[in-house]
Amino acid sequence: MELSAYIPVLTQVLAAVAIPAIVIIASHIFGQRAKSNKFIESAYECGVEPEGKPHSRYGARFYLVAMLFVIFDIEVVFMLPIAISFPHVAHSLPLVMAVLFFIALLFVGIIYEVRKDALNWNIPKSN
Repeated sequence: MELSAYIPVLTQVLAAVAIPAIVIIASHIFGQRAKSNKFIESAYECGVEPEGKPHSRYGARFYLVAMLFVIFDIEVVFMLPIAISFPHVAHSLPLVMAVLFFIALLFVGIIYEVRKDALNWNIPKSN
């Protein structure tokens, strides 16, 4: 294969790198510089003086559960076309075996999560 066949890919990669770089540089050059002011930078609490830190920290369990949700949400995206076309898929043993393998793999993942206590929210907060 000739190198000229890769020119569209190279063009797209260069554009993908150059456009964000140009936007970041332009915002740095033309952006407004605000003066630091404690009153403006403080969190707005409906006229009440703010108490404590302005940003609360989330525990690591929040991110773990969020990732698990995304994984199993993507599973639904993969299973929906199979469920819609099930009458056509049911007659093909290799397709049914692939679907059953996918479901079994996800089931093993859920069992692993339960054994590692990843879904238990009764653990005291550390922060």
